[in-house]
Amino acid sequence: MATKIRLQRHGRKNYAFYPIVIADSRAPRDGKFIERIGSYNPNTNPATITLNFERALYWLNCGALPTDTVRTILSNEGVLLMKHLQGGVKKGAFDEAEAQRRFDAWKQQKQANVDALRASMATKAELAVKERLAEEQAKNQAKAEVVAKKRAEIAAAKAAAEAEAAAQEAPAEEAEAPAAE
Repeated sequence: MATKIRLQRHGRKNYAFYPIVIADSRAPRDGKFIERIGSYNPNTNPATITLNFERALYWLNCGALPTDTVRTILSNEGVLLMKHLQGGVKKGAFDEAEAQRRFDAWKQQKQANVDALRASMATKAELAVKERLAEEQAKNQAKAEVVAKKRAEIAAAKAAAEAEAAAQEAPAEEAEAPAAE
């Protein structure tokens, strides 16, 4: 029986998640399967992957063929690397301890890269927030200057009108004052 490691589609429209299963290659996509070894949820950021590492490695060693997407998932999780290292142990290129050391070094390097990526994403998000805040403050400052200028113009016009009214009242009072004397 030709077995495949593939994804089954579950979920609703526009919100799918995928169990990773071992199935006969002749079985329907969402049909009967032999074993469920994990799940893949692309709806989260970053995508959530749960995988039974030992069972995936077992099935790969038994000859199960992964689909392209599952191959990428298994590669990212290190299952294909471990299979490759086990092949080196079988050939006598190095021992089991060396294979485990190489796998652990790869795992640490991968984790460091993921942490750096997350940190850079967080930094970029913080910088974007600060940039938007600075732009908003600049826009608010420009609006405040325009409003202050308009208020100053209105106050100057009001003061000129009051001065003009006072100037008109002053000659009228002066004209009335000599007549009263």
